[in-house]
Amino acid sequence: MSDTSNLTYRDLAIPHFIDVFKMVDEAMKLNNAPYYLIGVNAADLQLLKEGIKPSRGTKDIDFAVMTPSFQDYEKIKLDLIAKGFNQAKVPFTLYHPEYNAAIDLLPFGQIEENDTINFEDRKTTMNVLGFKETLADPSIVLLDDVLTVDVPPLHGMVVLKLIAWSDRPEIRVSDLGDIYRIVKHYYDVVGDRIFEEYIDLLDSEPFDEKLIAARIMGRRISPILEKSAKLKDRVMAVIQENSTEAEKSSIGKHWASSYGIELTYAIDILLNLKKGIEDIGHQNG
Repeated sequence: MSDTSNLTYRDLAIPHFIDVFKMVDEAMKLNNAPYYLIGVNAADLQLLKEGIKPSRGTKDIDFAVMTPSFQDYEKIKLDLIAKGFNQAKVPFTLYHPEYNAAIDLLPFGQIEENDTINFEDRKTTMNVLGFKETLADPSIVLLDDVLTVDVPPLHGMVVLKLIAWSDRPEIRVSDLGDIYRIVKHYYDVVGDRIFEEYIDLLDSEPFDEKLIAARIMGRRISPILEKSAKLKDRVMAVIQENSTEAEKSSIGKHWASSYGIELTYAIDILLNLKKGIEDIGHQNG
């Protein structure tokens, strides 16, 4: 068995990750801008702490940055351009030719209008529904002896990925795989907290770690959704649409075909996620 006790950001297998991260960190601190690593790399870093290696590679590094205005946002980009980045065609993407690395800088906060970013090129819009809510209480990941990064908690990642997938299901299918992977390992991530906070679920019949994990995840998602009626309605609608009729469930069919599970079992995962969100008196942030 391979030793997984010392997995670090290096196991993301992203060339020059730490070099790129340090430049972003410097630019954000220079501009007093709160920022967060999001996307699959944020999930992978949290799973690495449990000795779980990434399942898929991506060279893109995604950051969410809280900013009050486009003027402040452009200042951050200019500071990164001074460090060797180039502006890509997409207004939120920068590319560093020396490191062959692309980063997405996704603004949110006061810059939003109705949970939407309307970029100044007047052609690009971005849905940032859920950013404020999921990033209000981030997890902190230690990258090395000094550097840390704020990331959405894993249950918050599921919220963001459900929204991102439902916005563009034709090109965001990888989000469904990321969600399933989080559910698959979430029981181990919660660890001993199960016996402290979720002991009522251990009597479940039949006992199934993934279904229990989905229920716990739902309970932890619930306080996030309570911060925004619009966010809650959106997430619940996606789950409801994909758990009512199995044969019409895009999520269920993808999980079944990709991971060798029964379609009914895939639906059970979604139903337990929904039950957890709806549990009264058991929500844990």
